Amino acid sequence: MAQKCQGCADGASLPFSFKMAFQPIVDIGEGRVWGYEALVRGPNGEGAQSVLGQLTDGLRYRFDQAARVMALETAGRLFDDPQARLSINFMPNAVYEPRACIAKSLAAARQVNFPARNLIFEFTENERILDTAHLENIVRTYKQLGFWTAIDDFGAGYAGLSLLARLQPDLIKIDMELVRDIHLDQAKQVIVAGIVHIARALGICVLAEGVESDAELTALRAAGISLFQGYHFAKPTLMALPPVAGLALLARVSATG
Repeated sequence: MAQKCQGCADGASLPFSFKMAFQPIVDIGEGRVWGYEALVRGPNGEGAQSVLGQLTDGLRYRFDQAARVMALETAGRLFDDPQARLSINFMPNAVYEPRACIAKSLAAARQVNFPARNLIFEFTENERILDTAHLENIVRTYKQLGFWTAIDDFGAGYAGLSLLARLQPDLIKIDMELVRDIHLDQAKQVIVAGIVHIARALGICVLAEGVESDAELTALRAAGISLFQGYHFAKPTLMALPPVAGLALLARVSATG
């Protein structure tokens, strides 16, 4: 039986409200929306920091639980593609015991008939990990439950390649600082190509986030990346799925290029 923790038994509500915005992840090679990332926003669409800035250590667990459940319940109402994946951010330092702390998320997924294989749980390299062994246990448990795991903001955080070697997630999201103006920066091109090579050898998918221009997209495709996210395709939309235009054309260009 999964270990219980004090946090898991705490059913108190949060002293603030929030909503979810959704941003598409596109697969250029297949010319389709591959999935969506659920992003925390204020009740009127304010940026994530307007919500995260209100967190205290005492609220962190409750918020992490509530955000996961809201993302799943909202996606269950909005998604019409049974293959589309949902990527949810989580806070490793807010997870006490992985199987116990995922129970509410699993219940929400069952409630809206969202398959575990389409769920991605991502954490950012920008969050200092207090206990890497604990994070390894979380990732291992999530994989056993059938979820995908992902490292967000890869290349901009605390651990880099050493964390990648220990965790070997299903997906890494290359940080937008490496993406920005990559077509003008040979050093960035070499670094991204190296990341793609390493990931491919480890059987890890690579996604480039923060793509804003055709020139960036062209350079990233040349590096062997096919999964993308960014304003070039669509901005996050509050409690709705934004339209993505031109995917079929991009796929044809990719096939002939």
